[in-house]
Amino acid sequence: MDKGVTLVTGASKGIGLAIARHLLAQGQAVVGMARTLPAGAEFPFVTADLADAAATAAALAQVVADHRVLRLVNNAGFFLPASLDDATPQELDAMMALNLRAPLQAMQAVVPGMRAAGFGRIINIGSRAALGKPGRMLYGASKAALVGLTRTAALELAGDGITVNCIAPGPVETEFFAANNPPGTEQRRRFTAAIPTGRMGQPEEIAHAVAGLLDARAGYTTGQVLNICGGLTIGTAAF
Repeated sequence: MDKGVTLVTGASKGIGLAIARHLLAQGQAVVGMARTLPAGAEFPFVTADLADAAATAAALAQVVADHRVLRLVNNAGFFLPASLDDATPQELDAMMALNLRAPLQAMQAVVPGMRAAGFGRIINIGSRAALGKPGRMLYGASKAALVGLTRTAALELAGDGITVNCIAPGPVETEFFAANNPPGTEQRRRFTAAIPTGRMGQPEEIAHAVAGLLDARAGYTTGQVLNICGGLTIGTAAF
């Protein structure tokens, strides 16, 4: 069977870029999508602001017209710290647009081709914050909604040979995390101390798990959430 291509959103940096590079190293064909091109792009790339529904629709239409997309990784996401007291409707709308609406649009765009092939793999990148974390009111809510989307889509698509799963990372050493939690700071020390494995996750570790669920041999796993968090989801871990 033609392996087709894997569409990875948010592939210009961080976890998304690590996923794309990992798949390329395995001999997979990859198409990336994000607002900006990664430096020295190693794979075909479509730029689009996924926070804009119309721009997202146009970019997805271009991708499915040019490529046979049989695997999708919805990685693009947006984060703003917010508590119950200070969260605003505007922030909620922005968070849901990128963290939920864009993944839904991407799934709707690629599923017809997957159905025609009788095969598909979809992975939504969630967050351990979906289980609850102070200061993550809107982000956690959007990622929890993504879990609901994953589970329902898995049920609807199981008979078509399409699996839908969610990978939920804990703290991962990305450019964004390092900028907000610089090495040597007390905040960084507290984060690391709370992780049972005693260290931050690496983008490549998320990419490895993604590749496994994208494999053709992973057809009996669907509707699941895999927390890759160094043990933070066990018991009463604080972060």
